Amino acid sequence: MAAPTSSSSATTNIMLAIFEKKTTQVDLYHPLRNYIAYNYSEREAHNLEDDLQTLRQYRSDIERQSDPSPTSRRDLFQNYYKALCLVETRFPISPDKDHVNSITFVWHDAFKSKQKASQQNIHLEKAAVLFNLGAVYSQIGLSYDRTTVDGRRLASHAFIAAAGAFAFLRDNAATKASIGSSTTVDLSVECAGMLERLMLAQAQECVFENTIAKGSTPGVCAKISRQVGLYYEEAFAALSAAPLNQHFDRGWVSHVQLKAALFYAEACYRCSLELHDKEEIAEEIARLKSGIGALSEVKKSSKGAAVQLLDAVNKLDANLNRSLERAVKENDRVYLMRVPSPSSLQALPAFSMVKPMAMSEVLDASKLRMFASLVPDSSAKALSRYTEMVDDIIRTQAEKLQQASELTRVRLKEMDLPDSILSLEGNSSLPTDLKEDVEAVQICGGPAGLEAELQQLGDLRRVNQELLVQIEELLQKEAREDAQFRSQFGTRWTRPQSSTLTKNLQERLNRFAANLKQAGESDARIERSVREHSALMSILDRRPIESALPTLARPIMSLDANEDAILGALKQSLRQLETLGAERAALEDMLKEMKRKDDILPKLMTSTGSYEDLFRKEISKYDHICEEIGQNIEAQEQLLLQIQAQNDNFSAIFNLEDYKASREKSYKQIQAAIAKFREIKDNINEGLKFYVTLQDAITNVKQQCNDFVMTRNIQCREMMEDVQRQMAGLSFQDKTTSAYNYPPVSHQTQRASTQQQTDPRPQTPYYQPPEQPAMGGYSHPPPPYSSPQQPPHPYHVPPPSGAPYPPQVQQQPPTSHEYGQPAYPGWRGPYYNAHAQQSGSLPRPPYTVPAPYPPPHQSGYYKPQ
Repeated sequence: MAAPTSSSSATTNIMLAIFEKKTTQVDLYHPLRNYIAYNYSEREAHNLEDDLQTLRQYRSDIERQSDPSPTSRRDLFQNYYKALCLVETRFPISPDKDHVNSITFVWHDAFKSKQKASQQNIHLEKAAVLFNLGAVYSQIGLSYDRTTVDGRRLASHAFIAAAGAFAFLRDNAATKASIGSSTTVDLSVECAGMLERLMLAQAQECVFENTIAKGSTPGVCAKISRQVGLYYEEAFAALSAAPLNQHFDRGWVSHVQLKAALFYAEACYRCSLELHDKEEIAEEIARLKSGIGALSEVKKSSKGAAVQLLDAVNKLDANLNRSLERAVKENDRVYLMRVPSPSSLQALPAFSMVKPMAMSEVLDASKLRMFASLVPDSSAKALSRYTEMVDDIIRTQAEKLQQASELTRVRLKEMDLPDSILSLEGNSSLPTDLKEDVEAVQICGGPAGLEAELQQLGDLRRVNQELLVQIEELLQKEAREDAQFRSQFGTRWTRPQSSTLTKNLQERLNRFAANLKQAGESDARIERSVREHSALMSILDRRPIESALPTLARPIMSLDANEDAILGALKQSLRQLETLGAERAALEDMLKEMKRKDDILPKLMTSTGSYEDLFRKEISKYDHICEEIGQNIEAQEQLLLQIQAQNDNFSAIFNLEDYKASREKSYKQIQAAIAKFREIKDNINEGLKFYVTLQDAITNVKQQCNDFVMTRNIQCREMMEDVQRQMAGLSFQDKTTSAYNYPPVSHQTQRASTQQQTDPRPQTPYYQPPEQPAMGGYSHPPPPYSSPQQPPHPYHVPPPSGAPYPPQVQQQPPTSHEYGQPAYPGWRGPYYNAHAQQSGSLPRPPYTVPAPYPPPHQSGYYKPQ
């Protein structure tokens, strides 16, 4: 039976919910397990134990209502229905002796509980579960507080879901469940359709109440109210016809009938308010009379209706009569218009705000893995063959569709459509690859950003120059101090002169200086290139870049002024061609959707006839879509011929050939600008890498010089103390020693030098004679400061004759060259590749040199332009 409830805030808010169908206990576990063990194996039955237990639990919960809350019941029915879909495809439940014949489903009628249906097939079970799912959704809708806007919105969604469940029942399960001698009316197609209309009416009613609460215009309220009435009228019509006219209580029929009349009268009342504002007094009076007549008629058959609903009818009737009395007086005194009869009025407009929820996704069982391993051999082979037949159809038709789309693309490309029309409208476009190249240039700053990068090059060059000046000043200061002490003490000052020890350092600094000079010249060439090509590259700063393209102009003079007609006809044909393309995409999607839904496994598993007959019947459902594909392709061929003729006229009138030549010229200009920008950008990047690497190298040498000066200062203090002791007659050392013993000079930190001073172990002689084995020092050059040259960038051009770069050294330097920093790759001048000194040509330095630091990065930077 129905469960009417009311809302305290609105007497019209009386709605209905559906009670669930009742069932009897059924054992699914043992029959299904025995079927698996007999037809497959005991091992398979053991493996599927969890699935069988899950199915048993679902059925038990439905029978016992262990959790009576509507939301829990909703989830239970959804899960159980999906499980039944999987059972249907694997277990043939029927009276047949080879099938599962020990299961009988019994369900009582929801509206007349004494009536029941009993069937040995799964269709009755699925239909009953869908009915109960809709009933639970209706109960959920009724449970919300419909005195609030949010409550009415949630209730509307629940009623929409209920309508979707009953619609799914009507379309997918009601017919199958009604086959047989034992059926109930509540699972009939007619009852499912009536319940769908009733749930939609209640959902639309919630929307109407929210519309009133938001203060919408009378016209909008009238349309929504009229649709509520239409839904109720459709439900009442179904209740008044067989087989439902003798199945429902009078209270149900009266409720639906009153609601239909009530919302029709409400729509008349709201429409009259709008007509009154428009001063259409005659139609206002007619609408009011029509609403009053509907309420008067329905009151005669209101037996069994809820008191609150009757009160709402009376209240609306009073409002209609008051409005009618006022309108009649105004018409008699002011307007004096003839009032049309209510039967001559047009039907009130209606607007639906709701539709049944699509339950196919909610109840989709394809993702469940229950009983996934069960497929009969015969059915599997037959299904595989049928799938191959369907795949062949899909593949053939898809190829036709793709070929048609490709043909359209090629033909339009040949005719330069729709680009020429877009250009005429000022919407020119670049080819995709060229536009991507331009966007890449603009993202990295474009030509306007090159100046900042050139400034960065200059800053880095200046930093390197300042480092070299600091090193020079450091070495010169140490040399001056050494010369001063040598002049003061004469022959007693026996340590080597600074110039003999810093010769290699000076050579390195000279090479770094030459490097910077060479780099500065390359920087200047890049700056010249930027200035010289700024006009060419300026096109890349246009935003959007399409603004730099020429546009197709209309003819200055026209003899017959028919260019607009030709252009309009061509546009219309292109729109038709686009529509055909969209239809092809829809047809391809339809093919895929049909294949996705084409599950004949249940039919194969229960079929007793020839598989070939079944295949022919099932495959025939693809015939109509294949015909549509053929018609689409044929229509496209005719349309392309028409477009070709129209485009010839268009090209002749608008001088399309000259436009194409101008456009290609612009394309080439943009391509040349991109190529030059990339070339300059690559050179700048190479320069930045060069300066950063060179700075690291100079910083390393600076550290060596600091170590050298610190060590020389330590030796200076010790020698001064020794000389002063000699001069004061306090020397206790052996005067026959030919040289002083000083701690070795090494390129270490001050902490390491301090440790050497305090080390009590024997010290290395300050000055090593030439015949001793060669020790690491500046006279022993480390490996050259170079690395393999990178291949030149493709945008670089070979250097012209008379280039400002020094010629390359023909003879390759030995592997023990002094390390240095080449100005640019390809440069192998004498500054960087000085040969190692001959052994014994100069005294060996009294300190060691650490391992050479890594060479600066070399690549194709700064090739002559």
